[in-house]
Amino acid sequence: MEKVFSRPKCMTNTPFHYCPGCDHGVIHRLVAEALDELDIASRAIGVAPVGCSVFAYDYFDIDFNSAAHGRAPAVATGIKRVRPDSIVFTYQGDGDLAAIGTAEIIHAANRGEKITVIFVNNAIYGMTGGQMAPTTLVGMKTSTCPYGRDAATVGYPIKVSELISTLAAPIYVTRVSVNTPANLMKAKKAIKNAFQLQKEGKGFTFVEVVATCPTNWGKPPLEAHKWVTENMLPAFPLGVYKDTTGIEKA
Repeated sequence: MEKVFSRPKCMTNTPFHYCPGCDHGVIHRLVAEALDELDIASRAIGVAPVGCSVFAYDYFDIDFNSAAHGRAPAVATGIKRVRPDSIVFTYQGDGDLAAIGTAEIIHAANRGEKITVIFVNNAIYGMTGGQMAPTTLVGMKTSTCPYGRDAATVGYPIKVSELISTLAAPIYVTRVSVNTPANLMKAKKAIKNAFQLQKEGKGFTFVEVVATCPTNWGKPPLEAHKWVTENMLPAFPLGVYKDTTGIEKA
């Protein structure tokens, strides 16, 4: 029991600023556990985005950089090329990665940069007031589409894992969720797989985590996780979209 509930070594003893029920805290822990278990925390360098997780560096006892909005993959590219022995990862939300950062993530993936990207998809802009994001579901109401997203005028949700998986260079692309204990364990395995491949000096790895935003969704935490199951996962199916290494079968 002590092992389960003790804080990962590479996490700081800092109270989270995230809203009640937000999945960022859970995902942070999974990242930290993976870094500890693979014994790579001492050479890990994270890149924080602009968004709710802009303060991610407060919670990890590792080197961290902040990037301008959407530019985390470009910053991570520079760090990895200068410090190739480091374990470099970005931790980005959907507004940061799939909107203003579309060019950065696509080109970093297409170049096969040897970095790991943790992409948190909660289908909304969280920090700035709950605006429509590139991943907002059709019909979903936000502060900038109060009558629901209309595909005829603003298009359909961007499915980032599917998009990245069509590129030649990425070696591992998967979509997971933390909405249930079983899915949480699969998410941890995926994150650990991604870091393991980087540890082995291989290519670009990408883990999308479907998550909640109870505050901007206007739902209590339990209802928000139910909403993920009933609405988010049909739109963003979980699974491995690309694995050229066979790590999922190992």
